[in-house]
Amino acid sequence: METKTQENSLPSGTSAATDRRRWIALAVLLTASFMDLVDATIVNIAIPSIQRGIGASFSAVQWITAGYALAFAVGLITGGRLGDIFGRKRIFLLGIGGFTLASLLCGIAADPGMLVASRVLQGTMAALMVPQVLSIIHVTFPAHERGKVFGMFGAVVGLGAVSGPLLGALLTQWNLLGLEWRPIFLINLPVGITGLVLGRRYITESTAPNALRLDLGGVVLATAGLLMLLYPITMGHENDWPVLGFVSMVASVPMLAVFVAYERHKKRKDGAPLVELSLFKVKSFAAGIGVQVAFSTTLGIFFLVWTLYMQIGLGWSPLHAGLTGLPFTVACSAAAGVSVQLFTPRFGSRRVLQTGAVLLALGALLYLWEADRYGTAIASWQMALPLIAMGGGMGLVFAPLTDAVLSGVPQQHAGSASGLINTTNQLGMALGLGVTSVVFFGAMDESLAPRAGGPEFVGAFSNAMGWVVAVLGAVFLLMFALPKQVRPHDDLTADGGEHPGAKPEPELAGA
Repeated sequence: METKTQENSLPSGTSAATDRRRWIALAVLLTASFMDLVDATIVNIAIPSIQRGIGASFSAVQWITAGYALAFAVGLITGGRLGDIFGRKRIFLLGIGGFTLASLLCGIAADPGMLVASRVLQGTMAALMVPQVLSIIHVTFPAHERGKVFGMFGAVVGLGAVSGPLLGALLTQWNLLGLEWRPIFLINLPVGITGLVLGRRYITESTAPNALRLDLGGVVLATAGLLMLLYPITMGHENDWPVLGFVSMVASVPMLAVFVAYERHKKRKDGAPLVELSLFKVKSFAAGIGVQVAFSTTLGIFFLVWTLYMQIGLGWSPLHAGLTGLPFTVACSAAAGVSVQLFTPRFGSRRVLQTGAVLLALGALLYLWEADRYGTAIASWQMALPLIAMGGGMGLVFAPLTDAVLSGVPQQHAGSASGLINTTNQLGMALGLGVTSVVFFGAMDESLAPRAGGPEFVGAFSNAMGWVVAVLGAVFLLMFALPKQVRPHDDLTADGGEHPGAKPEPELAGA
């Protein structure tokens, strides 16, 4: 019989602390996260094959990549709240089932229009699936186990974020059954079906303890505001940065301000807003969200220019480029796996996070120096050291940051909080892509043919890496706003206070 969690403490007898089945549920959740992260990056490396296979224009190619990101970003907050209201397990299963179906439609797409529509559907389903992952973890595992769990989550996030290009290169180059690029989508089918079956059996259902209704007005305002901001950023370069795009970005600010005012009104009226604004009264959450946006911006800049630098600037094959990134992948996964379990308890979460930011910046500076020194003659082995430093730094940031942001969040708002975390992550990535149009494409003559443009691509890469280092400096400073050590608050109320009768915890010195 399925158990259902609605309170801040798990029911005795079926407690997650004694139920070993929760680890199978965790494996399903982490697999779903990995599948989403891989799918967000796996497409880029197969773009030339897609263009040849279905005759996609440059505009269609932009939408194949941007359609997923836009649908994902604008739906995340709503997806998180739907889990709070209708059940996190139910919405997760709906999301992973829809994601699997959309992957099948992408894999059998006969023309660019069908592929773009399927990618938008895929992003929408990911917006239902992904917020439930952190929510279910938050309500399934007790506070003393979450450090280990978030360490595992961080390792999977790091591995998924950087292994997409390598997996895409392998699947495209192998040309399985003569399907060329299509296996990059079809590979999701067995994974998704397995996750659907095991998730239905092993994940425990949970909802917010109060009966909530979906805030449709908030959905409309939030979606409009995010689209007005993200669409011009995502498509600006292709459209030569039209004036209307800048007008839309500026207008998104008052639109989002209206959204905030409406959410406050909604909270007073019936207590069921789309976004629980009281979350921002929790210091760890508010500061962590700011760090998340800035950090994701650096990733948005780096991953795109890194791929273009290797494949076009240096003329490497997709497989060569993918294999070059292995040191980054290994270092990121290893650092993420030990950061929460070993380093954070000993040195404090803020110190570990800042160490990660510094290590990332040092690796980027070393990479920049090598790119300038060796030019187009640089070899993969010469990139290994800076990539190890950058991967290790990224791993030290990923897992502790997630734990820090969610540490003070009441369980009844776990869905809304995880939706906001993922939304700000996508927002930061979109901002990074927008900055890339200026710091990378704007730093070279795009009319040059790729073969003649190697040195120009190297110069543009160096310029972009300089911006990565600058933003990482800002990330380091923002981290001073985070508490020195994570404090789990299982007894927090919706406004960030403690329930009457909750056992007080001593304040950490200097926190």
